[in-house]
Amino acid sequence: MPKGIHFNNYTEVFGIRGLWDAALISVLRTVIGTAFTVIGTAFLGYAFSRPEYWRRKSWYRFVIITMYFNAGIIPWFVTMKNLGMVNNFWAYVLPSIVAPFFVVLFKTYVEQIPPSLEESAQIDGAGYRIRFFRIILPLSTPILATILLFTSVNQWNSFMDTLFLVRSSKLYTLQFLLYQYLNEVNAVAASLRSSSQGQLIDPSRLLTATSIRMTISIVVVLPILFVYPFLQRYFVKGLMLGAVKG
Repeated sequence: MPKGIHFNNYTEVFGIRGLWDAALISVLRTVIGTAFTVIGTAFLGYAFSRPEYWRRKSWYRFVIITMYFNAGIIPWFVTMKNLGMVNNFWAYVLPSIVAPFFVVLFKTYVEQIPPSLEESAQIDGAGYRIRFFRIILPLSTPILATILLFTSVNQWNSFMDTLFLVRSSKLYTLQFLLYQYLNEVNAVAASLRSSSQGQLIDPSRLLTATSIRMTISIVVVLPILFVYPFLQRYFVKGLMLGAVKG
């Protein structure tokens, strides 16, 4: 049974060197990366929904096929290196601008909007830009909120790109830093226990590998929990309407 409350494990985790700099990088990549993905997805999904778009089906299939065939880690790394994305902050942002799954969701959602709305605006002289920003986007709030939530969670939790592409600690993300710390947690917990030997300390307050793991989980999840309530009203509606046509 738990005995009292203490925050020794949080003190230990928040005392990790470079934690706050890594948290800032994670926030920046989440905000900028999510914005780029939502904008890119909306533009591309809208273009694919227009029958008059040049070779629309061919381009759409070209994007969709990337969902089923992965080039692999080595070709991906070589490509990113040739593009100058090693030790580059934009490696967190640019590769995710086109997300095929989100393009499918947005395209399917836009196709459910009555064509008469755009046709009426076109008769009044509105071009693609006016119709997109003043008709399509306001009516697509639910699916945009769904894409925003999925993308922000993915950006916030991602650390594999840091693992393969980043060598400078100045570009470490919070998740990668905690991942490194998590791999060392057994040694850290053992050293903390050994340093406490001979002292009269409540055993319930001793740090263990499990307690540190749970603390790291809470630290990673909390920011998303704060964002989700603001998007919840759109989330289910956007997901269902964007995924089911008919």
